[in-house]
Amino acid sequence: MSANQKNLYDYIIIGAGSAGCLLAKRLSENPAKRVLLIEAGKNDNYIWIHVPVGYLYCIDNPRADWRFRTSSEVGLNGRSLLYPRGRVLGGCSSINGMIYMRGQVGDYESWVNETGDDAWSWENALQRYKQFEDYYGDANQWHSKGGEWTVSKQRLRWPIMDIFRKAAVEAGIPASDDFNRGDNFGVGYFDVNQRAGWRLNTSKAFLRDTIRRSNVTVMTEAVVTKLKIDPTSKNCYGVEYLHKRRATQALCAIERCGEVLLSAGAIGSVQILERSGVGAASRLEKLGIPVIQDLPGVGENLQDHLQLRMVYKVNGIKTLNTTANSLIGKLLIGLEYFFKRSGPMSMAPSQLGAFAYSSPDQTSANLEYHVQPLSLEKFGEDLHPFNAFTASVCNLRPSSRGSVHIESVDPEAPPVISPNYLSTQEDRKVAADALRLTRKIVESAALQPYSPDEYKPGKQFQSDEELIQAAGDIGTTIFHPVGTCKMGRAEDPMAVLDSQLRVRGVGHLRVVDASAMPTITSGNTAAPTMMIAQRAAELLAGE
Repeated sequence: MSANQKNLYDYIIIGAGSAGCLLAKRLSENPAKRVLLIEAGKNDNYIWIHVPVGYLYCIDNPRADWRFRTSSEVGLNGRSLLYPRGRVLGGCSSINGMIYMRGQVGDYESWVNETGDDAWSWENALQRYKQFEDYYGDANQWHSKGGEWTVSKQRLRWPIMDIFRKAAVEAGIPASDDFNRGDNFGVGYFDVNQRAGWRLNTSKAFLRDTIRRSNVTVMTEAVVTKLKIDPTSKNCYGVEYLHKRRATQALCAIERCGEVLLSAGAIGSVQILERSGVGAASRLEKLGIPVIQDLPGVGENLQDHLQLRMVYKVNGIKTLNTTANSLIGKLLIGLEYFFKRSGPMSMAPSQLGAFAYSSPDQTSANLEYHVQPLSLEKFGEDLHPFNAFTASVCNLRPSSRGSVHIESVDPEAPPVISPNYLSTQEDRKVAADALRLTRKIVESAALQPYSPDEYKPGKQFQSDEELIQAAGDIGTTIFHPVGTCKMGRAEDPMAVLDSQLRVRGVGHLRVVDASAMPTITSGNTAAPTMMIAQRAAELLAGE
């Protein structure tokens, strides 16, 4: 094999995250196809990636995170937020909350309306989810067994969570044992992506066996600088990248219908497209980047779930705050995990979930709660010294739209991330309604024996204006950026992709990740991103 042939691939996948790892496995099932998977981060052999509570040590750690920050946000009263994005094999699945969530029927109806393609309907998406799912219960119309992606019950319960669940039922939210049937209205424990108490990331699920295939190359610590696109034909035929700081390139066998698949996420895919001359011409010209394809939608339409973290002190019941704030408590927690793979170290960041309506005029549940038996001032700080729980609530269908764009051609330079939270009157109203609903739940009879006392934001916030101010004070990202390279109809000037994930005006190039979503799903976004990759694999296989 010549040197040129060694660097010639049928598929080049950029980003080994939730989408990229699944793609690598599916596309390499054909032994005649050569697949290259490029990841900017290191191998996922860092112990804290695999211990569920280890996300505390992975986020804002250069070993696993790009360590981005947002711009100062007007809607957050001038605050800038940490904006974690995985930089390691497994991508964000190596540092996320491990919650398995598909979204709701209406999310996919919206995608069909935006794209004109029924392939994105709930019914079709459900069949794709079932292709990679290994559900802990029996196979049925909603779930399947035997796939790579293990869906497990959590390995612990907290009395305060059970009490909150009872309070939510008293407030009119029905009990639920499954948030993945298309209508999520209810309260119950989240299902998680774990195996025997260890985190399951997509590297472990999809790559462990795949890398043994002779037609697969996985390259880590390789930062893609730009795509190689012929300015005349506008065909993408390869990538340029820095591998351990040495410049090199890989080429795509486009004469055999090969493709470059950009799976770097809602932030990273935008950066690579813009550095390659694909984006808004006016923006690229200012940076001195030759324009290959003028696509003004690149980097626009950023959507995210803003969580409002309400904290309540409680009396007469233990929470993780006091359990983990003593040396003996920490020792017992460590021993329980070492011997049983259970207890607080096996915890997903949020254990109990609830889906609710912010007001009667909503057509489906538009709020999601992530409830935790702990509290802290902000991520990365110590737990409070008093017993408390946190009830985080987010607007599942925000109307606010933000953006992400590069300011430099340097591949290590951080982009400008402007989520534009709470920028619409609709989102501000939902925020105020959500805070009031949380208070209604906490005032239910089930919680009263424990004297819940609102620590954050505080009872002094009562009017709509005051509650919106409070939302700006306590709101933070729940790490679900999507939509920055959205699919859309041909007549939509802001659509970056067609309904088959192909970049408009550029041949042999698709974007396969969360940035392709026209609208955000009603819940955690990791599983929908994998479903998008499953669809791309179907398309490339000609199914």
